[in-house]
Amino acid sequence: MSVIKRGDLVLFQGDSITDAGRNRDNPMDLGRGYAHMIAGLFGAAFPEKQVTFLNRGISGNRVKNLQERWEKDCLELKPTWVSIYIGINDCWRRYDRNDPTSAEQFEEGYRELLTRTRTHLGAGLILVEPFVLPVPEDRKTWREDLDPKIHIVRDLAREFNALLVPLDGLLAQASTLAPPGFWAPDGVHPTPAGHALIAKAWLKAMSVPIFA
Repeated sequence: MSVIKRGDLVLFQGDSITDAGRNRDNPMDLGRGYAHMIAGLFGAAFPEKQVTFLNRGISGNRVKNLQERWEKDCLELKPTWVSIYIGINDCWRRYDRNDPTSAEQFEEGYRELLTRTRTHLGAGLILVEPFVLPVPEDRKTWREDLDPKIHIVRDLAREFNALLVPLDGLLAQASTLAPPGFWAPDGVHPTPAGHALIAKAWLKAMSVPIFA
């Protein structure tokens, strides 16, 4: 049985993977990625529930950016569920701009977001692991930075009794069925198939009985 109830408001938060080219001038626009797919699949399967889905992902964001805009882009919206998918830019900026986010900074900022959400809203939480695939080859070196952050997301999910989408492992598994570039050509940004895989994993974590 789905944990999403009639009349719930589900908020997607994150970076470019969540943003997925959404129209920022239209607050109801969900972009062209996994958030859009989830809303469509859920709405088609359960129209009687009249669930609202919102997307406030912004390309390039890191945990610190979410902290800066959390009041306006989360708390004021009063969601029933908050889905957070963040972390790859906290890793990437170390390698392309020499502007790293330490594991300690990442954990502190992420925990602060979750604490504020629970304190002010009492909302349900679903955390999505960041992932990276080994394409191009240099992405393999990112593991040193990203792996500790993935473990932090898992630990925070346990600490806050949040649902978890174990995306890093799922993408690694999917890459045994098709080359990594089939799922994310740059190792980070998903193709339509990659977004669909995320959507499917998210719905499964939320106990939505759409897929077998």
